[in-house]
Amino acid sequence: VQLQASGGGSVLAGGSLRLSCKASGLLFRDTTMAWYRQAPGEQRELVADITGSGSTTYSDSVGGRFTISRDNVRRTVSLQMDNLKPEDTAVYYCNTQNRGRTFWGRGTLVTVSS
Repeated sequence: VQLQASGGGSVLAGGSLRLSCKASGLLFRDTTMAWYRQAPGEQRELVADITGSGSTTYSDSVGGRFTISRDNVRRTVSLQMDNLKPEDTAVYYCNTQNRGRTFWGRGTLVTVSS
């Protein structure tokens, strides 16, 4: 399983960014995909996930501002981040589980300045 993330960058508070993650080596359409983030000095936390059928969950801190989506044809999961806040600054990771193993994409840095 390989997860290739892209997107991220620096933005002012109130701005938007979009992250994408392309997956290979798994039956994508049946697999729950997730985005996690890790801020400096903090533990990695779940931001949002989406099941193969499209059901979504969000952490309380991003609900209403972030939207996770998937394209089963392109084998891609995306995270649209709107109304970004400085506390959203973190390294963001694409994640999935397959056959009892957990897989992580390379993190992508999101920096939000006030």
